[in-house]
Parts: sequence; structure tokens; C-alpha cells
Amino acid sequence: MNILVIGGTGLIGGHAALFLQAQGNEVAIAARKPPPAGSALASLPFLPRDYVAGEFTAADLARLDAIVFAAGNDIRHVAPGSDMDAHWQKANVEAVPRFFALAREAGVKRAVLVGSFYPQVAPQLIASSGYVRSRHQADEGVRTLASPGFAVCSVNAPFVVGTVPGLHVKMFEVYTHYAQGKLGPMPVFGPAGGSNFISTQSLSEAIWGALQRGESGKAYLVGDENLSFAEYFAAFFRAAGNVATVPSLDQEHPLLPDIALYTGRGNTVAYEPDAQETALLGYRRGDVQRAVNEVVAQYA
Repeated sequence: MNILVIGGTGLIGGHAALFLQAQGNEVAIAARKPPPAGSALASLPFLPRDYVAGEFTAADLARLDAIVFAAGNDIRHVAPGSDMDAHWQKANVEAVPRFFALAREAGVKRAVLVGSFYPQVAPQLIASSGYVRSRHQADEGVRTLASPGFAVCSVNAPFVVGTVPGLHVKMFEVYTHYAQGKLGPMPVFGPAGGSNFISTQSLSEAIWGALQRGESGKAYLVGDENLSFAEYFAAFFRAAGNVATVPSLDQEHPLLPDIALYTGRGNTVAYEPDAQETALLGYRRGDVQRAVNEVVAQYA
């Protein structure tokens, strides 16, 4: 396939782009900024476009067989002091379905949206969280575009961990330094609660499976391991060779603040992905510790 990955300079999109290329596809990436020079992504054709600003044209997409949309807008993309709900409305609710409508108009045959797990595992948040509501509305808006000539589905993922050669992810660098004991007096603990986690490798496999075999109009909830946040941090400590015990404490953690925990500190979002859907998409399980080891090896 001739595939364009939107958000292809980020962790999820970048890994997916390289994985799809390794499967024999012709892959290009699109984002607002080019990939880092010298990274594995720098070897891929790059299209500088901002989907929120509506910069894509039908001509950009006309020769493509498929699109993977792995771009995202979350709390990190909101300017300080700005209206968060207005940002979610513009960047997610309006811009994402608008892009997919353009892809359908351009003649693209298959598309996958990489979305968030929250609307499926914690639907009560759709009413209470503007961010989760916007991801839900974007997902629904995209899937309603499914038609006989445009097969589109979503792959909705939990917390993601992994690496892309040459791509620097500040969060994982800090987690590695934390596990190495390099952050001074910062106490060792994980905030109360937990989540499902998945590796970039597993997610890329699921994306490829969805492109090939996904049912048009369907939302697939993917995931791998259910961990407390203390267990998640402990995985980094193990990878760093640090034998310190990582307790779970009901207090805010500076590296995983409450604002990033949409279900609230102390709550656990645990689930088992559907076995038939997992088999259909063809992604591996039990891969989180390996991915954490890979992260720590990159930043240690």
C-alpha cells in the first residue's frame, strides 16, 4: 500500500510509519514539523502540514491507498490560559473528521484513526471531561464517514510506551533518570490507581491489522497489560537495575500529575481486550516490560 501517516514524527505515528514500511509498504509521514535530522524517520518522505489549520488538500491525498491518523491534541498542546474546551472543539471535534472527509473526497480507500481508550472504558467521562468528550466525538465523526468506497475504523489505545530510533521523548528520558535515582530528593512512589498499557510495537501491529482486516465503521479497543502506576514506574526501576521498592501512595506525583489522570487518582482502568478482536488485528501481548527496557536502554 501507499500509506501516509499523519502525526508521523511522534512516538506512535513514527513507530507505526517505520513498522508499516518494514511490511513492504510505501510510507510517507506528515506533521507540522519535520522529523529530527539523523533519526530513522528522516529517511521517509515528509509532508509539512497542520491538519488543525486545514492545510491539507485533496491533491496531497489523491494518490494514496491508505491513511493512518496518529496525530493527537491533549493537555500538552493547550496554550497556558487558553480555553481548553474551545481548543478540544477545534482540534479534535472539528479538525479530525474534516480531514477524514477530505481523504474520502480525494479517493483514499482505507483509513485508521488512532484514538483514545477513555470513551470505551470510562464512558461516564464523556459527560464530565471536555477532552474525553472531544475524543469521543472525533471518533464517532470519523467512523460515520464509512462508505462502500471508504473503509475506516478506529484503534483506541491506552497508555503507550516505547521508542523510535533517533526520536527524543522527554517524558521517557525523565522516567529513566527517575529510575536511575538522578532526580535528587524526589520520593520514590507511584500515584494510587492504575491503567492498561500497551507498547508501540503492539500498537503498530494492531494498526497494520486494522488497515488490512478492520471492519469499516468499527471502533477497536486495544490494550495489553493492566498495571498500577506504581507497577509501571517499578518496570523502569527494574530496567535501570534499581532494586528500590516502589510503593503506591495516594498523593500527586510530579511525573504523573493528576491533570493527566482523567479517571482520577486512586482509580484503576483495567480491562481485557476482546480476544477475537485481538486475534483479528494480530498484535502481541505481554510486551510492556520489553518496551520499558528498550526505553531505558535508549536514555540511560
